[in-house]
Amino acid sequence: MLNEQVLEGRLTTLEAARPWSPRVVSRLETLLRSGAEEALYRINPVQFATEKAIAETEAIDLFLHATLAGLFEMDWLLVCPMCSDVVESFRSLRTLHNHFHCPVCQTDYEAALDDYIVVTFTVSPAVRRIRFHEPDKLSAWDYAIFCRGSPVGLTEDGVPWIEVIKSSLRAIDRLAPQTAVELPVEPKESLLIGFDMMSDANFAFVASGEPSAATQRIPVVLDAGKATPAEGKLAPGKVVFEVQNRSDRPALFGILEFPPGLAPRDALRFAPFLSGARLLASQTFRDFFRSEVIRATEGISVRDVTLLFTDLKGSTALYERIGDLNAYVQVQRHFEQLQDVTVRHRGAVTKTIGDAVMAAFLSPADAVAAALEMRDAIEQLNRDRPQRDFILKIGLHKGAAIAVTLNDRLDYFGQTVNIAARVQNLAGGDEIWMTEDVHAASGVASILAPYEVQRSAAELKGVEGAVPVYRV
Repeated sequence: MLNEQVLEGRLTTLEAARPWSPRVVSRLETLLRSGAEEALYRINPVQFATEKAIAETEAIDLFLHATLAGLFEMDWLLVCPMCSDVVESFRSLRTLHNHFHCPVCQTDYEAALDDYIVVTFTVSPAVRRIRFHEPDKLSAWDYAIFCRGSPVGLTEDGVPWIEVIKSSLRAIDRLAPQTAVELPVEPKESLLIGFDMMSDANFAFVASGEPSAATQRIPVVLDAGKATPAEGKLAPGKVVFEVQNRSDRPALFGILEFPPGLAPRDALRFAPFLSGARLLASQTFRDFFRSEVIRATEGISVRDVTLLFTDLKGSTALYERIGDLNAYVQVQRHFEQLQDVTVRHRGAVTKTIGDAVMAAFLSPADAVAAALEMRDAIEQLNRDRPQRDFILKIGLHKGAAIAVTLNDRLDYFGQTVNIAARVQNLAGGDEIWMTEDVHAASGVASILAPYEVQRSAAELKGVEGAVPVYRV
C-alpha cells in the first residue's frame, strides 16, 4: 500500500538534496509508485543506472540521498560466491562481520568489501509496504528465492544462478522445531539434493534405473545440523520424503533436482553490483553516513583500492607570511578543490592530516586522472594570488588494505597505505609519483601519454628492496 502523503514529502526532500540530471528523480518516483513488489526489494543501483540510462555515480548518490530522505532502507548482504545464497543480511555496516559460512554449500569464506558484500536498497515500509517487509510471513518459496537468493550470481552463460535454482527446485517447506512435513517429488534419472537453509543438514540421492510404479517413501531426520540419511539411491518415479525436524530450531528444507553426474563447477561470476568497497569510495556515503562504523575487531579486507596522498610544499612559510587565520582559510580552499576533483573522478577523500589529503579510488586510472587535474586545479588557485602559495606533491599506490574505523571515521590500514604515503614523500613540488602497480594498471598509459614520465627505483622505509616508481 502506497502512502501518498509520505511519498510526496520525501520526494521533495530528495529533489532538494542536490542538483540532479533531468528526470532522474521522476524515474525513481515511477518505480516507487508502479514498480512490482519484487522490483522494490533489494534494488541494485548499478543495474538501475544501466536500465534508466543514468550515470552510475549519480544513481548511487540517488539511492543514498533517497535513504537519507526516508524513501529506502539500505541492506548489506553477504553473498556466497558458489551459489549466490544471501548467507546473511545487515541493516548497517556496523553489524557486518568478515567471516561467513554458507549452509547451502557448506563452505566458509572470508568476506571482502569488493567481492562478496553487496549493498542494496529496499523501499521503506512508511512509503510503500510490500510483502518482503515481513519475511517470516512469506511462503517458503518466496523466502528461499527472494530473501535467500541473489540475482547477481551468474553462470558461465550469463544466466542468473537463482533462475537455475527456480527451475530445479521441486519442493520446499518450513518446519517448526519437533514437526514433520511430507515433500513429494517425481524425479527422472537425476541427482536430488536436499538442503536446509537454516543449518548444514543436507542429503544427496541418486535416482536411476527402471521407474517405480509404487510411491517410494523415504524418512529423513534433521537434527544437530545433519540430515539422516545423508545419501542414498532410489528409482525414478513418485517419491515422498518424510522430513522430521527433531532439532530445537526452525528449518527451511528444500529439494533440488539436477541432471545425473552433475559436475563440480567454478565459483559464479557476478553481474555488476554496488560493492561495499565502492560505497566506501563514495563521498556522499562518507559525508552523510558517518554513523556507519566497522565493528569487526580485525577490520574487513578490501582486495584492491588505489590510494592517493597529497601534501603542500612550503605551507609552514605560508602560515608565517600571511598569518594563521588567513593561511587556514586558504588551505581550506585548497581542500575544497581537491575534494571536488576527487568526487568527479569517482573517489572519496578519506581524511585530511594537517595540509595533506588521503583519497581512495576503485580504479587506478581514475586516481591518476584525478592527480593530474588536482595539479591543474591548484595551479588555477595560484593564478589568483600574488605568488605561488600552493605547490602540490602527490603520491599513488594500489593494493589490498583493511577497512577499519579509527577515531570514529572509516579509514584504511595496512602496507598499501604505508607505501602510498612514502611514495608521496618522494615527490617534489608539482610532481606526481606512482608505483609500478598504478603505472601498469589498465587505462593509465593513455592518460599519461601527453606527459613526460621518468622511471626510477626508490628505497622505501619498511619495504624490502628497491621499488620501481614513476615521476610525472
